[in-house]
Amino acid sequence: MEVARSAAHSFVQAFKRFAYRLYEGYLWTQIRRGPIPEHIGVVLDGNRRWARQRGLPAWLGHEAGVRKVEEFLQWCWQLGVRVVTLYAFSTENFGRSRTEVETIMRLAEQELAQLSKNPLLRKHRVRVRVIGRLKLLPEGLQNLARQIEEGTRLFDDYYLNIALAYGGRAEIADAVRKIALAVRSGELDPSSIDESIIERFLYTADLPKSDPDLIIRTSGEERLSNFLLWQAAYSELLFLDVYWPDFRKIDLWRAIRTYQSRIRRFGR
Repeated sequence: MEVARSAAHSFVQAFKRFAYRLYEGYLWTQIRRGPIPEHIGVVLDGNRRWARQRGLPAWLGHEAGVRKVEEFLQWCWQLGVRVVTLYAFSTENFGRSRTEVETIMRLAEQELAQLSKNPLLRKHRVRVRVIGRLKLLPEGLQNLARQIEEGTRLFDDYYLNIALAYGGRAEIADAVRKIALAVRSGELDPSSIDESIIERFLYTADLPKSDPDLIIRTSGEERLSNFLLWQAAYSELLFLDVYWPDFRKIDLWRAIRTYQSRIRRFGR
């Protein structure tokens, strides 16, 4: 009886894998000739709930989320998405328990250290930036951020932005502060300040495309939560009812299909 149950389980699992590959191929045929977003932003949400659902400590959810990032980036590069911005840790997240914050910082250090050695960065010529109020991060993490930015600064095929200690309002406030200093020093005429000037002082100023075409948020929550508030003015928004560690390639493919089905007029 036990052997029969095991064989039946193996058959079901094999059938699921076959059906998944079949559906993935079907989705690929639907999206491969359509417009691909040049810039995708992602709110990586649901790590803690994913862990809680399985009776696991929160840090294991964050660890699973980090592993998912590595898969997700390869899917994006396969698709030809030139810019990816990941919302990993907000300024508000510092209000969580000290243990959780320290765990996330430790995982972020490990991930940046591994990413800096990843041969795919060189293969795909990916420029990496860590954006946010970096002075709020531990010194070791700040140093790693500077190292990976310096090591990839000459790459310009793909761009990866990791938002750590990031907040959209904080970004705008920092930009306003820099503009005020430029005005005070005489470098900038107040009458010349327009949207393009403000964009020059944002964290995303040096990207080939700073405004995301598509923003995806996982976990079922439907809000931006202070993510790229300026840049998201005309982004297509997609909220998925799946926790980030469970995000699959077919979820990305379906998101692209939804993006392609929308008519983008930019207010015109």
